[in-house]
Formats: sequence, C-alpha cells, structure tokens
Amino acid sequence: MSERSPLRVLGVIPARLQSTRLPRKVLREIVGKPLLVHVWEAARRAPDLDDLLVATDSPEVVSACTRFGIPAVMTSSDHPSGTDRIWEVAQTHAADVYVNIQGDEPLTTPSHIRLLVAPFRERPDTQVSTLRIRLLPDEADNPNVNKVVCGVDGRALYFSKYPVPYDRDGIGVVRWKHPGFYAYRKAALDAFHRLAPSPLELTEKLEQLRFLENGIAIVATETTEPTIGVDTEADLRAVESLLSAREAAKGGRATLR
Repeated sequence: MSERSPLRVLGVIPARLQSTRLPRKVLREIVGKPLLVHVWEAARRAPDLDDLLVATDSPEVVSACTRFGIPAVMTSSDHPSGTDRIWEVAQTHAADVYVNIQGDEPLTTPSHIRLLVAPFRERPDTQVSTLRIRLLPDEADNPNVNKVVCGVDGRALYFSKYPVPYDRDGIGVVRWKHPGFYAYRKAALDAFHRLAPSPLELTEKLEQLRFLENGIAIVATETTEPTIGVDTEADLRAVESLLSAREAAKGGRATLR
C-alpha cells in the first residue's frame, strides 16, 4: 500500500456478525465469497491506506478472514458501535488517521478513501471526516437513508433521518445523503468513547451527532460515486447483481485477450 503519504493511515473494517436488520450479513455469500471479503478486496485497492484489518467480536468472522488471508483482530463484544470497536483497535495499533470502512459496503472505491483522508492532509486540525453525495428525490422521505446538512466550508452542521433542510418556499434545495464512511484522529476516537451518548444522538439514533454536540467538527467531502450499504435482502441481491456483472465483464475481457 501507499508509501508516499506523510500520514500513517490504517483502514479498519468493523464486522459484527449479529447485525440487527440482516443477521450474519458480513458472512453472507455473494459471487462465491462472503460479503466481508468483497469489502476487504475493494478497500485494499486504495493507495491511501498503509494497512487494513478487520475488527470483530466473532471467532466465526476471524475464521472466515483466516481462510481468505485477511488480518483480523478480536475486540470486545460490549461495543455498541463500530466507532467504539475502532477505538479499541487504536489503543494497540498506532496511526495518524483511522478510516472506518463499513463491513457492508462492498462497492467502496479508492476514491472514497482518498476523499476521506484528504482533509487530514489539507487541514491538519481535522479530527473527523465523512462523505456526502447528492440525495436522490426518491430517497428524501426514506428514514433508512441518512441525510447531512453542511456549512459553506464543508463542515457538517447536522445529521438526520428526516429530509433536511426544509424547503419552506419551494425554491429548490440540494439535499445530501450521508454514506456511513468516516475517518478519525485518535483523539477524536478517545473523546467519542469517553463521552456519554448525547441527546440528539439518542433522538435521531445517529452516533455521529455525539461529535457535533460536543464541539468536534466533521468535514463532509462530496463524492459522486454511489454505494449500496447492505442492510436488507434486497440490498444483498442488488449488490450481487452488480458484482456478478463485473465478474462477467472481466471474464469477457480475458477471453478477448
């Protein structure tokens, strides 16, 4: 992986086996491999990562990683979030920046990770970064699609499941979807883990609000590359269709050669 960066960047894939909406999803097979393996293979193509590992509380996930040659570490089963799991990794794995790559995001690209890391290079005071992408009209009223409102400097002002901002006069407004990617300094992870869940976090059920409510800014960089976070059977089928098409295209190119 990259040796050019003055920052040491560690990618961490939190992988909880007993997810709520789609249990065992990280080990569900897609095109002959567990979902988690597809996430790993996608993330390891990113030159901005100096290293990459899986953090889990499941021996079964560790065993699956071992079969595919993926480094994995066991973490506490008491962590309520992936951010807390990455915090534990940060206690024993030194890095300047920790990138949170969700274990259900197999369409992650090198560009996603580059955009997450860029603020730390460009603004040394950056503590947390994330991504935003333009919200599609049919996603606005979907509470499963998280939204973010940003200031003119690109910093997140608020996250919600509601279609914010409210367009009172119908003048037309750009709304932003928030994919669940993050990158953090260790100090931000330490603060998140130390602080109690905040009032807005508990109201919206969005953990990133804990940072904002405690004065820790989040830089939200625009991406134009959509992803599909696998939360339902329908998401799984959609990802399977896309990855199958990619494999078929690779096979076709190999035949031509």
